[in-house]
Amino acid sequence: MNVAIFVHCFFPDHFYGTETYTYNIAKNLQALGHEVTVVSANFYGEPQYDQEVTDTFFDDIRVISVDKNKHPNQRVADTYYQSSMEQPLRHILQMIRPDIIHVTHLINHTAVLLKVIDDLKIPAVATFTDFYGFCFNCKLEDANGKLCSGPNKDRSNCLACYLKVAGSQHQTSPFLRWCRKRLPISMLARIVNLAKRYRLPLPVDIKNVSIDLQRRPLILEEHYKSYRAVIAPTTFLRKAYLNNRITTTMHTMWFGVDTNRDPKPIRVDDAPLRIGYIGQIAAHKGVDLLIEAFINLGHCNAELVIYGPLDQDLTYADRLLKQSKGYPIRFEATFASEKMAQVLGGMDLLAIPSRWYENSPLVLLNALASHTPVIVSNVEGLTEFVDEGVNGFSFKRSDAIDLNKVLKRFIKNPKLAAEMSRLTRFERTTLEMTKDVLQIYKANAKGKTASEIA
Repeated sequence: MNVAIFVHCFFPDHFYGTETYTYNIAKNLQALGHEVTVVSANFYGEPQYDQEVTDTFFDDIRVISVDKNKHPNQRVADTYYQSSMEQPLRHILQMIRPDIIHVTHLINHTAVLLKVIDDLKIPAVATFTDFYGFCFNCKLEDANGKLCSGPNKDRSNCLACYLKVAGSQHQTSPFLRWCRKRLPISMLARIVNLAKRYRLPLPVDIKNVSIDLQRRPLILEEHYKSYRAVIAPTTFLRKAYLNNRITTTMHTMWFGVDTNRDPKPIRVDDAPLRIGYIGQIAAHKGVDLLIEAFINLGHCNAELVIYGPLDQDLTYADRLLKQSKGYPIRFEATFASEKMAQVLGGMDLLAIPSRWYENSPLVLLNALASHTPVIVSNVEGLTEFVDEGVNGFSFKRSDAIDLNKVLKRFIKNPKLAAEMSRLTRFERTTLEMTKDVLQIYKANAKGKTASEIA
């Protein structure tokens, strides 16, 4: 079978969960005798390519990538349906001639890819790895940092999310940036919507933003009908999409991970409890909550090790470094994926203190597979994998005090982490995952074959 996998970005420059999932599917499909091409892109502002479309290899995987610097967003609509991408995407598909397409993220290709797929009559399936299909910021987190259920009727919550970042977006109108600095986000969103409702004059840029956000869920809902099937890696994600009118046949299918599953090394008596964090250094990941909860443990036999890139958000990272000064807290750089088991082997606990609805992060599954107990925010995309008190604990989202209480359990009982480690496991591998995905392909790869695609 000739498979084209579309992802927003890919290795070697991008290496987080969705990219890793895509890589694992591609490598396993190759091992099973299938032909695979990954179609990716860079982000606007990243180093430009020599040409609009490049055709290279990464670890023997063919990777075709589009230079988004040549397709900058002119308005909000371009973030979900960018007409200028139609020609390069059509050209790529006519070059690959796949039997089936697997979309693991649309954000750089946008829903115009689904139009091209329909035009060429190529069967397509998708894996939903976040909330892009109905949420403007993909995180289901509102402008005030609270969890969200999706767009409201007048999209005022989506408009507020847009306005929250408007000041940092190059395509934002000067007037919007000016308003954003002087008015509360929620008030500005209400003013814009009221003006639109009563047909009061609005600057063209602001009117376009409002129109684009109003149309976004409707356009994506219509184009998502192109998918013959969808894979949701958690029950919660599946439910969230169904609640937001995405009704394509959906299969809940856990991710798999490949790691050393040997028992955890025996902990040396009186060694400090090592609490770890692995991931992005960003506010929505809640790293500051973990540091605050750890500091409030006071003087105790414990240390905190944080792995992640400090250059992702320089202001936030600087705040964390200042917050941690004088405490047994270390910041370490990112590491190659093959070192994951080694890094986790040196931890007694892994903390995932996210403020947003995580969706089966691979670091969580790797921790469980390596017998590392976890402490997670009590959001469904995380707690689905946690047997409370057996392989981990949950705490109230965004609550450093509650997180501190959980950490104290391990301080009061130094043997607790080792006891839980013996009961912590996750057996599913990426090959098992890929074989299940392949069944989805085979069940839906009906229509034109590669040789029939013009």
